[in-house]
Amino acid sequence: MELTHTRLLVNNYQECYKFYSEVLQFPCTWGDVSSNYAQFTVGTTQLAIFEKLQMLEDMGESLPSLEENTFQSMLIFRVADVDRTYEELQSKVGFINEPHDRKDWGIRVAHFKDPEGNVIEINHNL
Repeated sequence: MELTHTRLLVNNYQECYKFYSEVLQFPCTWGDVSSNYAQFTVGTTQLAIFEKLQMLEDMGESLPSLEENTFQSMLIFRVADVDRTYEELQSKVGFINEPHDRKDWGIRVAHFKDPEGNVIEINHNL
């Protein structure tokens, strides 16, 4: 696996976008203030912010309120083949969802949690 970036899941996307782009002055390489996802270059890595409610919906989580879902960040790993990695890990981790294409993102993804509840995404480019 190759760690590609860290994604912060935020409740106030526009405020966070302005913080990372204007206050910290990180160059935005994907998204903008009017969307719900942005990615910034920070040194040799990427930092992403994503509206938490949208990420929960994309993962198929149906929780009554955001307060019940306390995770705030995700680790994103690129793998050679999401389906193969899913099969290799399926007996070791509890996947949140099965591998699926996110054509709007240009990737195939699956998600699982570590023992502390931190969300991990594995993906490969379509």
